[in-house]
This record gives sequence, C-alpha cells and structure tokens, in this order.
Amino acid sequence: MTAVNSLAANRTPARVRLRPTMQSDIDFVLTLEHDPENLPFITPWERTQHEAAIRFPDFRHFIIEAGQDLASAGFLILIGCRSPHQALELKRMVVRHKGEGHGRAALRVAKKVAFDDLGAHRFWLDVRTHNHRARALYDTEGFAPEGLLRECVRGASGFDSLVVMSMLQAEFADRRALALELPA
Repeated sequence: MTAVNSLAANRTPARVRLRPTMQSDIDFVLTLEHDPENLPFITPWERTQHEAAIRFPDFRHFIIEAGQDLASAGFLILIGCRSPHQALELKRMVVRHKGEGHGRAALRVAKKVAFDDLGAHRFWLDVRTHNHRARALYDTEGFAPEGLLRECVRGASGFDSLVVMSMLQAEFADRRALALELPA
C-alpha cells in the first residue's frame, strides 16, 4: 500500500492511501460509477471489466482510502503498467466526496507509483472538456494539455470531446525538485 498526507488548498492535510482493489470492493466501485454526480464525467464499466482489471497484470486497480479512519473514499485505475513504451494511463479516478483534497492527494500518490514504482516515461489521461474541476486539478498538478479528441464519447446530451493531458518523467522530476511532488 502507498500512503501520503497531502495539503488540500487551505485545509488540513488529507490522509490518503491506495490499496489494491479486491473483489469485495467492486460493489463500492460500481456505486461510485453510477452515482448521478459522477455519470456526466465517466463511462461506467461493467462488473466483469473491473474484475478483469483486478486480475490483469497490465492494470493496477486501487481503492482510495482517506481520512483518519482510512475509509474507502474512491478508486483509481492505471493501464499500461507493462507497456514497453513506458506510457502509463490514468484510466479513471473517482472520489466520493469532492472538495476534501482526496482526489489531489490520490493523484500525487498515483504519480509517485507511475514514475517511481512502475518506471513510466509518460503518464497520461483524458478528461471530458466539460469536467472543469478535474481539468483544473490536472493542470495544477503539472499535466500538460496535448490535444483534443473531438466528440469521441457519447454523453447524456450527445457526444463529448476529450482533452488529452500528460506529464513526462523529466517534468515530474523537476516538480519534485521544487517540492511539488512526494519525495522519492
């Protein structure tokens, strides 16, 4: 398990830990994915897709545990963990309670896992253009926009576009040197 205390903007530190998802966690994951607050921003998976992601070595499926009691606060999925190109994707990150710093803290742990543990050269993601909260988070956490995939996923009111964003290992190292990332 990987843990961090991360400062949420003007708040006390958010205590966050990532632990591997177990079969017994899938109902929690599916509940978060189908929460009406989250549906406009993601394309939910079926149970079998999550079960496969837990077992498939190219994936890392984590439960985000947060707070003093380290209760389940969300989940995140990494894809490409065995990529010969060292390109790792943050496929999905969903937190239960927005605005408490759990997403930012979990993202910092995910970057540490991607670059330090899995040896990524490039850590990338895509985000729906109308997901302003997530886009702002990724921007302030050092992800650079790379391009726009126009109207590529079906949303509730038509087709949505995605912004592709990434961070390179050298950029992560530069941010770490400025104490903007978790220490090695």
